[in-house]
Amino acid sequence: MPIEPMLFTALAVLVSAVGLAQAPLNQKTRIVAMGDSTTAGTPGWKSPIEAPPNGRGDYESQYSYWLMDSHPQWEVLNRGVNRERSDQIRARFERDVIEAKPKAVVIIGGVNDVYQGRPVAHVIGQLHAMYERAAAAGIRVVGGSIIPYDTATPDQNARMHEINEWIRKQPGITFVDTRASVGAPGDPDKLFDSPDGLHPTAAGYRRMAQAIGPVLEDILR
Repeated sequence: MPIEPMLFTALAVLVSAVGLAQAPLNQKTRIVAMGDSTTAGTPGWKSPIEAPPNGRGDYESQYSYWLMDSHPQWEVLNRGVNRERSDQIRARFERDVIEAKPKAVVIIGGVNDVYQGRPVAHVIGQLHAMYERAAAAGIRVVGGSIIPYDTATPDQNARMHEINEWIRKQPGITFVDTRASVGAPGDPDKLFDSPDGLHPTAAGYRRMAQAIGPVLEDILR
């Protein structure tokens, strides 16, 4: 074989090898955001589950956007669905979390159970099952607290607080107080700002990301 073609072939092999070696360095860390409307980004954004394939609306109205905006090395999959209870979130956990093979999952659920009058034990059972399933798959878990909504009754707020305290105390997961991040100053059982009295604004979703981000940074080190 002439020398020049041999050099070209050797160079091509070297470039290919270098490319393969660098690929993992450029690969993003996958995280799944799993939950209901407050994960989906309601009312400003419909998640890719709700509006396939890429979602629809104001992309800033989702905490997953703000996580990626501040952490370009992360790929955060928005797997929120408006109006879902914790048992409905759990029913798609295998498909939307386990099969995605993320490094971590952020789980926020239970507000619709409370709204519909489901008991605290029901929510705790569903959340516990999701935490356990993720741990068994080697996925790190961030458990977010249920955020407030302005029309909640004293009983509904009491149940949300009970669930949140249970989440805070769970071993094997990392707690993040997403409720506090969007609570109104002096009235934490209401949202600091909301377009409908039920969900955060884009600014609220950004605050959720600002609370979640440092927690993810710690567990992904």
